[in-house]
This record gives sequence, structure tokens and C-alpha cells, in this order.
Amino acid sequence: MTLGAALAFAMGALLIAGGSYVHRDTPTWLLFVPLTLTCAGVLLRTRAPLLCLALGVVGIAIDGLVGPSLGTVLVFTDNLYAAALYGPAGLSRILLGTTSVLAVGAGATAGFLAADWRAPAVMGVQAGLVLVTPVLTAVYLREQRDRAAAERARAEQVARLAELDRQAAITAERTRMARELHDMIANHFSAIAIQSTAALSRKDLDRETVRKVMESVRENSVAGMAEMRAMIGLLRQEGDEAESEPTRPRLGDADPLVERVRQAGMDVRTRVEGEPRDLPPSVDLAGYRILQEALTNALKHGESPVSVVLGYEPDQVVVRVDNALSLDRRGGLPGAGAGLIGMRERATLVGGRFEAGAADGEGWRVSVALPTTTEMDTRDAGSDPAAEKKNTGGGR
Repeated sequence: MTLGAALAFAMGALLIAGGSYVHRDTPTWLLFVPLTLTCAGVLLRTRAPLLCLALGVVGIAIDGLVGPSLGTVLVFTDNLYAAALYGPAGLSRILLGTTSVLAVGAGATAGFLAADWRAPAVMGVQAGLVLVTPVLTAVYLREQRDRAAAERARAEQVARLAELDRQAAITAERTRMARELHDMIANHFSAIAIQSTAALSRKDLDRETVRKVMESVRENSVAGMAEMRAMIGLLRQEGDEAESEPTRPRLGDADPLVERVRQAGMDVRTRVEGEPRDLPPSVDLAGYRILQEALTNALKHGESPVSVVLGYEPDQVVVRVDNALSLDRRGGLPGAGAGLIGMRERATLVGGRFEAGAADGEGWRVSVALPTTTEMDTRDAGSDPAAEKKNTGGGR
């Protein structure tokens, strides 16, 4: 700003020295006073635009009395421009209106004094160039600057929203993976833990019984490892390969789940109502995982008998698991509390209804109805906080 003010003063001084002013009976040195004031305003054009405008107004007023001079008038246009561009938003609108009125008034006054119709046109154009043009230019640039700032703010907001969406997608994917791992592994390893505990705690088992228990433990271990490898393979695949049919568990494959629970020592009875049929993939997977988790909970926290009902109705499939409640849970396994939440989430994701709680006062029932009329979106979403608070059971 100092260099700009110095150049403006030098330009004005050269114009005054060259005689670019109205000659009156006043000393020439007086013309440097208003020029100095307007150039002082240039020093403050960005830091104090209002003071810059005030100095310019005072300078142009004095110049009008002793001159006027072309140099001071040109520097005053910069005072107007700086005030409109860097000053408060309302000031630019006030200056635009004020300078327009002054330009019209100057033209009308010139025409009245000169009694010539050409004088208003000439004076009006000159006043418009000196007063209106710098203000109008500043208003335009200010609008462009504000628009650019708004666009930058909008771009930053979009970037923040994109980052939030990315974080939400990562969280949802982690939740999905955790749910799949829990549902897939809990059944096998719960059976392994219960069978190995029974084999270690009882001393009266014969060699053949121990062998059968160990075979069941090995079978559950192999099955758990196979399912884990299948899931890891799915996670490594891309695109539509991740939905390959051979690796997706189906509700129709419930017999191996029931058999593993039987091998763990539970009395399980199954009943199929209606005609089994192909189900939408998302419903098929949700029904299988819910049945798997319900049987795991019965193995960990309940006792025989266990009743499994698969009901194929026209517009939905019903999965119901009933088991007696164990009065002595010394041999039971602690629960993480994620089982019921996971089952409820799976049912909600495909638009189904889920219920879990005491049945007939002496047992526990898990019941879910999944719609089959329309295939639901197979994408996993995050958990429903409101749903998690309902009916979470006793930490099953």
C-alpha cells in the first residue's frame, strides 16, 4: 500500500505540474493538500476502508474549492473503489445509490447553469465515470469474491460429507463383518466348548463315548474352519463374484445345524410347515443365520428339548426355536449380549419381524417372520440403535 500511495502522489504531482487543473486565483501549492489527503486514503484502503473514504471525501471537497485537479480526482476514484470493495456489505449499496444520484445531480446542475442541453450529457458522463464506475466495478468484484467464497465453503462441506459417508461405510462394513463372524463361528465353537467341557468333567465315560465326543469336536472344528475360509474368500472377491451361489448359506441347509446341536447332547425336534421353496438370497441368508444363532443360544444357555419350526407361508417364511431354560447354568457359557441384537438387525434389514423372550413361563422362544414376496436389498446397513434397546434378553 505504501508503494501504491507513493505512485499515486507522484502521478498527481506530475499532472499538477503539467497544468492539469482548473486555474484559479489560488496558489498552486494548495492543490497538493487535497492530493495528499486522497493519497493518505490509499495507504488505508484495505485496513480501514471507511477512513480511506472519509479522507477521500475531504480531499475531493477541498480540491473542488482550490482546483479542481485531475490527479486528485483520479486518486479519489480509488478511494471510492476501496471503500465499496473492502468496506461493509451495506456500504457498497449505499455508495452505488449515492454516486448515481450525485452524477445525475451534477449533470442537471451543469445544464441549468450553462443553459445548454449538451452540458448535462457531458457533465453527467464525466461524473458517472468518476463516481459511479469505480463503485459499480467494486460491487461486481465483491459479488464474484463472495460467490467464490461460497463455492469454496460448499466444496469443503461436500468434502466433509463425503468423508463422513466414507467413515459410515467403513463402520457399516466392520459391523457386517463382525456379525457374520459371530454368527458363523459361535455355533461351532460353542459346541466344541460344551463337548470338551463334558468330556473333561466326567470320569465315567468309556473309550467309545470319548471317541464320539472327539469326532464331534473335530467335525465342528473342520466345519468352522471351512466356513471361515469361505467368508475370507468372499471378502477377497470383487464385484458380483461376492454373491456366488455355492458359498451362500441357505435356510434349506438347516439340517447340519440341527445335527451339530444333537451331537452336543441336545434333544432337537424339527418340523417343516408348508412347501419348502427358493427364497430371495437376502431372506435365505438372514433366516439361516438367525436359526444358527438361536440354536447356539439354546446350546449355551438352555436345555432339552429344543423345538425348531420352519414355516413356509405364501408371503413369508417363519423361523421359530423353542427351548427349555436351564435351572443350573454351571456348565453354560457366558454371552456377549450380541446374539439377540444381531438377529434383530438381520430381520430388520429384510423387513421382517423379530421376537425373543420367555414362552409359557418355563422356556425361551425366538420367533422371526421374514417377507418373501419382494426381494430386499442385500446390502448390509448399520444397526438400528432404537431396535437394540428393545428386548435384548438376558445377555444371550
